[in-house]
Amino acid sequence: MSEETKANISEKRPTWDEYFMEMAELTAKRSTCLRRHVGAVIVQNKHIIATGYNGAPRGLAHCAELGGCLREKLGVPSGERHELCRALHAEQNAIIQAARLGHSIEGGTIYITHQPCSICAKMIINAGIDKIVVKEGYPDEMAVTLLEEAGKRVIMMKDVNKDVKKDVK
Repeated sequence: MSEETKANISEKRPTWDEYFMEMAELTAKRSTCLRRHVGAVIVQNKHIIATGYNGAPRGLAHCAELGGCLREKLGVPSGERHELCRALHAEQNAIIQAARLGHSIEGGTIYITHQPCSICAKMIINAGIDKIVVKEGYPDEMAVTLLEEAGKRVIMMKDVNKDVKKDVK
């Protein structure tokens, strides 16, 4: 294979961060939430360990089947009163899936379409996940504070250096 062909392949090939974030975006398409579709992918050593999206617990009716979102009906702003949400968050479902499958996620990376809330931030901290890559923000300052205090790296996808195609092998 010529050097030019190798360069063209490398140019088109996504970085690992881009690849796993695209997987999180795909996972979010399974969401049943009426307000926000969120996907999460937990990775260790460039291998997907678990995925999750936001939705009602297994076997329970989704908000659409119950006539709408309670938080929406009550006018609860994003980032507040998470206990009123019927759904589990994407991060929670990914962590639970890893546990059900018997996989430790300590030292792993989680790719999430949206910044975690404070509840998910605490779960991420206790699960031992080291790196958090997010595509979009979320209005929960407590989550940011908790993750900073725990020394967890939170990286906005837009800040990932897309010009350098490292770790593509």
